[in-house]
Amino acid sequence: MSKLNIDQKTIKELFSDKKSDFLIPDYQRPYAWGEAECQTLWDDIFSFAFPEGNADNFDSDNDEYFLGPIVTFKNSNNKQEIIDGQQRLTTLMLLLRAFYSKLFNMKDDNTKKTKESIAACIWKVDEFDNPDKNHLKIDSEVSTDEDKEEFISILKNGEATKTMKSKYADTFRFFEIRIQEFLNEYPSYFAFLPNRVLKNCILLPIEAESQDTALRIFSTLNDRGKPLSDTDIFKAQLYKYYSLKGEKDEFISRWKELELVSQQIFSSKSGSPMDELFTKYMYYLRAKQGNRNTTTEALRKFFEKNGYALLKNDQALNDLEVLASFWHSVETQSNVFSDRVLKQLFVLNYAPNGMWSYFLSVYFMSNRNNENELDEEKLYVFLNKTIAFIWAYSFIRPGVNALRTPIYPEMINIVNGAEISFNDYLLNENEVDNGIRNYIFTNGRPITKSMLAWWMYQEPNQELININTKLEIEHIYPKKRQENEKSLSDKNSLEKLGNKALLEEKINVRASDYRFTDKAKYYNGFENDKGVYKNGTQDEELVKLASKYQDYTEENILNRTEQIYSHFIKFVKAQNLFK
Repeated sequence: MSKLNIDQKTIKELFSDKKSDFLIPDYQRPYAWGEAECQTLWDDIFSFAFPEGNADNFDSDNDEYFLGPIVTFKNSNNKQEIIDGQQRLTTLMLLLRAFYSKLFNMKDDNTKKTKESIAACIWKVDEFDNPDKNHLKIDSEVSTDEDKEEFISILKNGEATKTMKSKYADTFRFFEIRIQEFLNEYPSYFAFLPNRVLKNCILLPIEAESQDTALRIFSTLNDRGKPLSDTDIFKAQLYKYYSLKGEKDEFISRWKELELVSQQIFSSKSGSPMDELFTKYMYYLRAKQGNRNTTTEALRKFFEKNGYALLKNDQALNDLEVLASFWHSVETQSNVFSDRVLKQLFVLNYAPNGMWSYFLSVYFMSNRNNENELDEEKLYVFLNKTIAFIWAYSFIRPGVNALRTPIYPEMINIVNGAEISFNDYLLNENEVDNGIRNYIFTNGRPITKSMLAWWMYQEPNQELININTKLEIEHIYPKKRQENEKSLSDKNSLEKLGNKALLEEKINVRASDYRFTDKAKYYNGFENDKGVYKNGTQDEELVKLASKYQDYTEENILNRTEQIYSHFIKFVKAQNLFK
């Protein structure tokens, strides 16, 4: 059983302990507190130390304010390496330094004692309790923090110069202003506030016997500041692995680049961008393990098995870099792909759920050549079959959870070198046909946009659209027109696929309530007194409709709807997905 040292301490007891020598390690994230977090801390401390704005209402023997846990372990250099609480600890150090600067020239006995107590918290002291201002009680080695030198400088010199632009400098200046405001309002009580911060604000230091134990403890705690993501935990494990190999600096450089790439391509996803990359990698590893269990483990639970053995090898970081590079090519529509493949990838970006991205990740990792490239023809076949199956399956078994049942076995087939077939989950043609015909394609249902994106690229002359373009659903026959004219015999025709297309958001807004002849101008682009207005994401089918019809009627809606339905069934059949 792991041993823990837990004993709540005041800020003064914890920081001034001669054994306290804190280190914020390489794998932690940069300091991130802003004015909102600092203001909350200041307000809380002030309300605690001056109840109802009255210094005399404070009970110094019994009143305590709990600031939260600090999780550390003692590393090989005998330093307290901070796993959890570094944001809070850093902020408290800056607050104490701001107090010390203000107290420095004050001469009365109370302020002198408080100043000495603060000095022992910030700097190491000799046997006569004299501070050595060249030796701080905290240091930062955060690899991705280019401003950490400003943190050290502020603590040493008590000044945030005008040239300093870091969050450390912002926090220090914030506390300087609040302290001066406090001094102006309560000059005779000034020494009470830092004294009560030191002696009555409580931290819960949890010292673990190892980094692994500290990380496990962290995972059960909810840090008041910005909690570490799963990826921060993985980074710590990889850092330790590469440090033992003597490749720490190389790892830090590679990891930083991996973070930058992930932020560029996964920033729109929920959660941490790096967590998204690790999730994609997890599905590949699951498939290699032959795991077809439809209940997917949490990311951290998956990787922490056997002491993070899946990460503690040279292959893992290489794989992550290759996978990130592949998705960068997808998201930037790189010319490493042909136009027809890029169009398929664009369509998949509108898939009714995100499972396709994990499926494609497994395919890429299993089929790449030595140059990390895919065979274009085989990729084209794979993407067509993926689109057809996921879209068709959505009509008969909606929901991402349902899709796991057929997708997971195919992932295993892929890593074993087989072509995807879905042979064990072939679809019933009549069931899919009935499903699509009875489906109500409201705008809020994901499959609606999915079908419209697929249909747009069935037009051979449709040019590739930038993947970052925001497309909205256009009603060719507008809802407003039906409200005014009521010329549709069945109002449900408004929501049929034959009445919908995808248009760039700003064009969709312009064309929303116009008669068809007016809409046609926006579909084609037109010249006005302000110059030529051009549809930047031109839907070639709408251009054809604009030139073909003087009006768009209910009959046109129904005919186009039938055309989309029948074409889709033929598409699925061509992929050999029907029984």
